[in-house]
Amino acid sequence: MNRKTSLLPVIGLVLAMILWASSFIALKLAFEAYDPLVVIFGRMAVGSLASLFLVRAMKGNVWRKGDLKYIGFMILCEPCLYFLFEAKALENTSASQAGMVTAILPLMVAVAAAIFLRERVTRKTLAGFFVAISGVCLLSAGGAPSEQAPHPAWGNLLEVLAMACATAYTVTLKKLTERYRPFFLTALQACAGSVFYLPVLLMSGTTAPTEFAPVPFFSIIYLGIFVTLGAYGLYNFGVSRVPASQASAFVNLIPVFTVFLGWLILGERFTLVQYSASFLVFAGVFLSQGRLSEAAPPGPGQDRPIGTPVGAP
Repeated sequence: MNRKTSLLPVIGLVLAMILWASSFIALKLAFEAYDPLVVIFGRMAVGSLASLFLVRAMKGNVWRKGDLKYIGFMILCEPCLYFLFEAKALENTSASQAGMVTAILPLMVAVAAAIFLRERVTRKTLAGFFVAISGVCLLSAGGAPSEQAPHPAWGNLLEVLAMACATAYTVTLKKLTERYRPFFLTALQACAGSVFYLPVLLMSGTTAPTEFAPVPFFSIIYLGIFVTLGAYGLYNFGVSRVPASQASAFVNLIPVFTVFLGWLILGERFTLVQYSASFLVFAGVFLSQGRLSEAAPPGPGQDRPIGTPVGAP
């Protein structure tokens, strides 16, 4: 394998993380003009339509009796509950802080996998988990209300709940990817999310948008196409060329890119206490990195390792 070929999956993985990080910024921009429920439904609808172009990538699924309850639980966790928590979180905290909270996802998944999938978890992993959680608590406590984050502590707590939904989703997905293609499950989520959020939107009494706001409108299109399809496509390409454990380590780039994009596009700033808290989060993640042995190359439906960010917002 020449150097150019070996760099392609790395570039793909980095681009996927940038796209996932940018979803926090896109949501913030969309919320400036549209109600969160409108944004979420619009994203799901766009994703559903865009998935029609991926029909060939969805073949090769093996249905097994009893899978329906796992699929139903997966969809309930994400997109149904996950995006409700995510939307409310970003109404109350900054994109930078929400992105930083996502750093705890791989650790939460590791702990959940040890409990429900009987995967090995070390003391080092548990220590890293508690250090990272401490950092998230300090991040929230050190956040002063601002225009971007009117209630940062409440918003960060909602983001933690979103990560709990993502954890349950990922553990369930681990079972399902043994028999179902990732793009099939992604398309299923988008379609189910559209069906779920349409009546929720109608019953909420939310008024339909009356004005065309270019930036928020195209933010929804961006979320539906580039984040849902682009990020997952690039990630799947990368993970097909490198060990799964190596690919999952790239997840930790999401908070870095989110903080940078939040500063560049939204003008968000961290306090000194929050920078210290961010260091604690990264320290906890770094401390836990010795938990995985080299993973075997993923098999036909297993190209999404534990710790993958889900739906990214």
